[in-house]
Amino acid sequence: MDVKSATKAVRSGDTAPIYVLYGTEKYQIQQFTEMLKTHVIEEEHQDFAVIPYDLSETPIEAVVEEAETVPFLVPRKLIIVRDTSLFTAGKESKIEHQVDRLITYMDNPADYSTIVFLAQGDKLDERKKLVKAAKKQAVVLAFAPLSGEELIQWIVKLAKQHEVAFEAGAADTLISYAGTGLQALSAEVDKLCLFAGNGGTIRRADIESLVARSTEQNVFALVEELANLRLEKALGLFYELLKQREEPIKIAALIARQFRIMIQVKELGQQSYSQQQIAGQLGLHPYAVKIAGEQARKFDADRLRKILSHLSELDYQMKTGAVDKVLGLELFLLRLGA
Repeated sequence: MDVKSATKAVRSGDTAPIYVLYGTEKYQIQQFTEMLKTHVIEEEHQDFAVIPYDLSETPIEAVVEEAETVPFLVPRKLIIVRDTSLFTAGKESKIEHQVDRLITYMDNPADYSTIVFLAQGDKLDERKKLVKAAKKQAVVLAFAPLSGEELIQWIVKLAKQHEVAFEAGAADTLISYAGTGLQALSAEVDKLCLFAGNGGTIRRADIESLVARSTEQNVFALVEELANLRLEKALGLFYELLKQREEPIKIAALIARQFRIMIQVKELGQQSYSQQQIAGQLGLHPYAVKIAGEQARKFDADRLRKILSHLSELDYQMKTGAVDKVLGLELFLLRLGA
């Protein structure tokens, strides 16, 4: 079952006794948990029928006992279990957990309890007996980053809930300013919708005046301007970063990172990797891979390697005092954009 199907089932009253949620999109995990709370427990019961547990402090058998205990004065209970490293590799727990108790419970769960496990980590450890049992007896949901098109659709849908529309290309502009984090994007969409008003339209100009770019997004935009040979705009972004008191060495490092990503995306693309596969391989958001791929097409591989070599040399010169930091980076940008 995927997230969309699970959400539809919960909203239609078909709730599973056990959920295991994991993945990189923590905001979506939080939203799914809130949706469960809304549909499983009536609002007036939520203060005492929603029971949190932290497995860094409490053994799993206490959670099982809670699930087996008949709720008092309410028809159902929702148990939210955090810090769940039981399903993932790596982190050792300071608490000794009797995992077999949970596996046994999974075979015959109470019909008045719903347990939600918020698993730490982006992947489950498929070798674990508990994970194998969960895949048979529970609803296991992966919350992966949205693809480029899915992210655009998510933003547009969010605005539509406020009866506000995006003009063509404005959702892309928002991502270029706010990044791909869903929590940050949600906050910015709320702000822009308030500005646009009911029935209004969010325009690129609104985003440019209301949304502040992070350092990383400014560098991302700077590289985009360089890739399109818009030197004046690239220099404008560079001077803006200096006004924000960003260190030239840090700016150079972020520029180098973006060019390194461009090389990696180009090479993996030539090996017939899909956008999603490249994102997984490099640990990047699919939208960032899409943009890096578009930027990389404007340079051949040799040129990208030379740019990285120049940046490496510039980094050494700036750190040893062989060149003025601001002037050195400014000259690099001028040569690159010429």
